Amino acid sequence: MEDEVVLLDFWPSSFAMRVKIALGEKGIKYECKQEDLFNKSPLLLQMNPIHQKIPVFIHNGNPISESLIILQYIDQVWNHKSPLLPSDPYPRSQSVFWADYIDKKMYGIVRRIWMGKEDQEEAKEELMQCLKTLEGELGDKLYFGGESIGLVDVALVPFTTWFYTCERCGDFSIEAGCPKLVAWAKRCKENHQSVSEKCPGL
Repeated sequence: MEDEVVLLDFWPSSFAMRVKIALGEKGIKYECKQEDLFNKSPLLLQMNPIHQKIPVFIHNGNPISESLIILQYIDQVWNHKSPLLPSDPYPRSQSVFWADYIDKKMYGIVRRIWMGKEDQEEAKEELMQCLKTLEGELGDKLYFGGESIGLVDVALVPFTTWFYTCERCGDFSIEAGCPKLVAWAKRCKENHQSVSEKCPGL
């Protein structure tokens, strides 16, 4: 019996893009249901009554919320192809750490830049420091996951779709400060159809 897989989505969401990339890498068929976040569907309210946010991943009727939790769930259930996390506990813990770091840093900083708040200059400095930290973690590897795309890559790459907007709004160059990270983003797009299809504007 084939699994029933549904994703409650809002197409511009970087967090939902993560889930779609992971599903693409794993080759999992799913139904995507777009949500109007100003008029939330009864299904969304039923499946995620606590936060009432997307993405919500529904597997055989069971809902999973929060994108990083969804990614780990997908990796555990469909572990036959394109693993996102190492099997060894220590590198696995490090991948989860860096994905959590991205979650706690990126969205808030990017939002402050493109909304043009009074602290935009401070936000630009924070973004570049965050990206330089991530670039240091990437090092000379092809991907954060090493030779193949992994959890940290999937967690970060959707946010790179906002780089151009940030640069235009803040009048600065991310590539000038973090050339390796920008090259990594291009590599993800060129080598992975799941990224090029699910991350518009990258």
